[in-house]
Amino acid sequence: MERVNKRYATLVLLMLMVSVVAAQEFWMQPLKFVYSLGEKAKINFVTGENLIGEPVELKKAQIEKFEHHRLVGVSDLKPTVMEGKKDHLDLELKEEGTHALAMQSTFTFVESEAEKFNTYLKENGLDDAYAAREKAGALSKPGKESSAKYTKLLLQVGAKKDDGYKMAIGFPIEIVPEQNPYSLKLGDNIRFKILWNKKPLFGARVKVWNRKEGLTTLQNIYTEQNGTMETRISSKGLWLVQVIYMVPSKDGQADWRSYCGSLVFGVE
Repeated sequence: MERVNKRYATLVLLMLMVSVVAAQEFWMQPLKFVYSLGEKAKINFVTGENLIGEPVELKKAQIEKFEHHRLVGVSDLKPTVMEGKKDHLDLELKEEGTHALAMQSTFTFVESEAEKFNTYLKENGLDDAYAAREKAGALSKPGKESSAKYTKLLLQVGAKKDDGYKMAIGFPIEIVPEQNPYSLKLGDNIRFKILWNKKPLFGARVKVWNRKEGLTTLQNIYTEQNGTMETRISSKGLWLVQVIYMVPSKDGQADWRSYCGSLVFGVE
């Protein structure tokens, strides 16, 4: 299999029948990614592994913030979200350009068995947390984590490609493309900047998934000193870029607080 670049850590081909150990991804799934002016985008929140997603049982109480960003302004989407397992959002797209939908969840407490939690840390490059557990003699203890999601979805409306793709939302953990995904063609490279508290995050393991026609590919790529990482648009379909950052928790219940940032776009 061709590797995008020697500096990239791994490229793993995942078929439906392959079982891998990984945390479940969470993302916004539209019916399509490119729209005509005035069309409605139907979007669901989904979760799953290897981009095989099932709609979540959504509650508004789980949403801290949900916004629609484009160059002309920002709209609050939280009041329009529908609870339940499907048809979470029906959004009319009234302006041409590249739109960003951004959702921040509330924090959720999760307790995992020790081996599962240790694997989760290794799979996501959370070496500092793993080393701290090892030093404290806690590798055999359950992982107690308070976790929040910060997810973005890019949509293209009409032929006009603008700078809506690179607007930083201000999330604690955020992925910002340096090129408009909807201006690229197959074979082009695309760079992303990973921000932690608005500053470049060095050495973070970023997972890049692509799913097309029942096939999922996964790349693990580490950020450079300036917080950027690069991949190649090698296939059409759904693309998901994700990074997790973890710090010690101070809330008394959890040992760790994790921030999961993700970005979704499509190549049609």
